[in-house]
Amino acid sequence: MVLEPGTDVPTIRATNQRGDAVQPAFEQPTVLYFYPADDTPGCTTEAEQFEEYAQQFADAGVSVYGVSTDGVASHRDFAEANGISFDLLADPEGRLSEAFDVPLVDGRSQRTTYVIARERVVAVYERVAPDGHATNVFEDLVDTGIIAAE
Repeated sequence: MVLEPGTDVPTIRATNQRGDAVQPAFEQPTVLYFYPADDTPGCTTEAEQFEEYAQQFADAGVSVYGVSTDGVASHRDFAEANGISFDLLADPEGRLSEAFDVPLVDGRSQRTTYVIARERVVAVYERVAPDGHATNVFEDLVDTGIIAAE
C-alpha cells in the first residue's frame, strides 16, 4: 500500500545520473515519480513529457525527480539520449521504492507518482498511463492551488 495523502514523507538520499548524491528537500512542492525502466517506450514518453514541462515546474518552484531501479550509468545514458535535465535517482536496491511503499514487480518499480509539499504527501497517482501524465500532474497542481496559474 502506497503512502497516503497527509503522510509524512521519509528522508531519502540517492545518486543521480551525473553521479551526484541528492537529498531532495520535500519542504517545497515536489513531484517524485517512480517508473519501471530506462529506455522503454512508456518510460521514455513519461520522462520526455516531464522534460517538456521542466521549465514550467521550475518556474512554479516545483522540483521533479524520476526514480527507477536502474543504476547511475543507465540513467546517464537515458538522460543524455532523451535530453532529460531533471534528476533521475538510481534505486538499484529498491530502497527508495520501499521507503515510499512503491511495489516492485520483477525488481522494477510500479509506475507511481507522489506530489509532496511541506514534507507530506499531497497526492498519489498509481498505475498511471505515461502519455499525458506530466500534463495531468501540472494541471492538478494548479487546480489544487499548490502552484499559481500562469
